Amino acid sequence: MSINSRYQGSPSSFLATFTPEDQRLPSAENQVMAVGLQAATQEAIRELMREGESGNTRTSYQSAMRYWAAWHVLRLGRPMQLPLATAAVLQFIVDHAQRQTPNGLMSEMPDEVDEALVLAGYKGKKGPPSHNTLVHRIAVLSKAHQVHGLVNPCQDGAVRELMSRTRKAYARRGEQPQKKEALTRDVLEELLTTCDDSLRGLRDRALLLFAWASGGRRRSEVAGADMRYLRSVGPEDFIYTLVHSKTNQSGADAPENHKPVTGRAAQALRDWLQAAQINEGPIFRRIRKGGHVAEPLTPAAVRNIVKERCALAGVEGDFSAHSLRSGFVTEAGRQNVPLPDTMALTGHHSVNTVMGYYRADTALQNRAARLLDEPKKKS
Repeated sequence: MSINSRYQGSPSSFLATFTPEDQRLPSAENQVMAVGLQAATQEAIRELMREGESGNTRTSYQSAMRYWAAWHVLRLGRPMQLPLATAAVLQFIVDHAQRQTPNGLMSEMPDEVDEALVLAGYKGKKGPPSHNTLVHRIAVLSKAHQVHGLVNPCQDGAVRELMSRTRKAYARRGEQPQKKEALTRDVLEELLTTCDDSLRGLRDRALLLFAWASGGRRRSEVAGADMRYLRSVGPEDFIYTLVHSKTNQSGADAPENHKPVTGRAAQALRDWLQAAQINEGPIFRRIRKGGHVAEPLTPAAVRNIVKERCALAGVEGDFSAHSLRSGFVTEAGRQNVPLPDTMALTGHHSVNTVMGYYRADTALQNRAARLLDEPKKKS
């Protein structure tokens, strides 16, 4: 069964009834528009709001809302319009969350709807999504209602209670959020052995060391690294000022914005900049055929570099660009680096959040776990 066989028009035509990419503004801005601003002023406001939004966040929200719109028209037989009814949100949850039954785990998603969503490209494969994906899609829908000043069905008591019980049900079944493996120092060293002295090798070595050693930079931070924010300190080291990050989207000036790039990481960065003749602009760039240093890398390219180097090194595991961040925190735990020092480099503001990056092997370094192994002190 396809979308077109059940509903008239193309997928784009039914999605046109609710366009997640539209540039409607939050209610406060809509009120400003009502006083009669010129079209150029309205467009300037929209552009400022778009520029102040993370590109990754925008893409993620658009993808989630496209899925909502497609599911709604296939499952409920009509185009999606906000505000959404609470009943529709409850139906969405039971369609995407598995529950234990006498016949095993089941959800309420009809097979024909599931197949149609896959064929139309709204999901990669049949079957329920992860619990994290379900939570994200509910959160995106909630944000859409909030932004437009509408009654929010996701805040309804029935929806909140069902989501809470669903999370507990998944936990009782032993299903935990999937995390990428931590790219600790030993794994990083294996990746670095694959980096030769070609331009690509110099770039990838500098990128891996810069991202890891400066506190586990996010892929967007690596892709956005710019010479404007890099300064030499002494004859060998650098300080990189992270003026914008996920936890500092307003660009507030703070001491922890200044990330040290020292030792091997500094030398690798210096070698890359010299070989690529980069004196200004983006630090990490694409290399085209013939050794031409071109446009800046994208966040996706940073992820691909990590995966490609893992493949070249023969490293098995589910690694990604975020593995550099979790690997740095895990390694810091292994080496008993004080948590405040670790957080100063990662930029985390919450102890609970940074503790979530510690992997199981870090627990083995906990001295409290070896109380029985310590010689008993004489009183």
